[in-house]
Parts: sequence; C-alpha cells; structure tokens
Amino acid sequence: MPRYAAVVAGGRSTRFGDRDKAVADLAGTPMIRRVADRLVDVTDRLVVNCRPDQRAAITAAMEGYVNPVRYAEDPDPDEGPMAGIRTVLRGVEGWGGSDAPAFVVACDMPFVDPALVDALFDRIDGGGLDAVVPRVDDEWFQTTHAAYRAGPMADACDAALARGDRKIIAPLFDLEYAEVGADDLDSLGVDERSFENLNTREEFEAAAEALTPR
Repeated sequence: MPRYAAVVAGGRSTRFGDRDKAVADLAGTPMIRRVADRLVDVTDRLVVNCRPDQRAAITAAMEGYVNPVRYAEDPDPDEGPMAGIRTVLRGVEGWGGSDAPAFVVACDMPFVDPALVDALFDRIDGGGLDAVVPRVDDEWFQTTHAAYRAGPMADACDAALARGDRKIIAPLFDLEYAEVGADDLDSLGVDERSFENLNTREEFEAAAEALTPR
C-alpha cells in the first residue's frame, strides 16, 4: 500500500506577520517545499491541506515535485488544526482508501526527520493500529508529526468536532493508538529538531541560518 505524506498548511500564521509562512522563502526554498522534500524518499504520494486562497501559491511551490501531489482544500477555513488534519486525511482516504497510512505534518516543521517517518510507518503497518504518535515528554503528544490510518482518524476528528471538543489530542482517545516515547526516539537516533515548528519571524530566521550552506 502506498505511504502518504499529508501536509497541513491552512492556518493563518498570525504570529508570523502579514505573509503566508507556508510559502515564505526559507533559505531559498518555500517552507512547504522544504517539508515535502524531506518526505520524498519515505512516502509515495503527497496530499496538501490548504485554504482556497492559498492553492495557487502552494501549487507553484510544489512544481516539479517527484511524487504525485493532490490538494485538500478546507471547506470552512479557520476551524483549527484538528479540522486541517481531518481534511487532509479525507484527501488521503479519497485517494487510497480508509486504511491508507499517512504521515501528518505541519507545514512549518522543515527539519522533519525521514528516519522517524519511516519508523512510524513501520509501526502502524505492523501493529493493527489507527495511529502512532510521538510523545517526547509526559504531557505533549506530537499530533501534527504522527502516522494515522486516514479513515479512522478523519472519522474521530469529525466526531470530536461534532461534540465541540477542539483539543487536538481528543480524536486519539477514540482510536487504537500507540505512543513513541523519548527512549524510542533516542534509539532511532531521531534529530530533536524534527519536532521544531516555526511560528515567528525570529524562529524562521534562525532556521534559515541553520539551513544555509556554509
């Protein structure tokens, strides 16, 4: 079964300023393309969630991408990250079926580690699970850096939204899921920067410096 990359890019990025950070130039490459490029060798297809007004710019940023790309536009923009996860996974489901495995990642995580992505896919493929989610400390699940079965997770997001529960971890508790903890991540040699997301101009500039060849 193909492995899907599912990039969530529909947020307004209010802390970033007046530009859409998804396509902002990060050391010479649009940020969303940097994220996608990190996934090209560990996934087979890519689905991007975005608002309708972002579609043209993101399509331009993805021009020439090696793997097939589809887009899943928000039917009702600004409903939050859980709705973005739901929408992108519905796009995966429509392409590959309910059981299609997808790695969901936010568009502002340009250091995503392919080794982690590969390990999460292996775990979800081998364990009869609906979700495999990193948990790097005792409290925080990395729900926008996790592997899911498209249909079950999208259904769980819809159920949470219907009952008014917008906590991004809420859908997990309706699923068969496994955590990947700090010890597992250490044994895989996962780069801690994989979980770094860029919310401000200062964080963006620091990442650009790290990504600029010397």
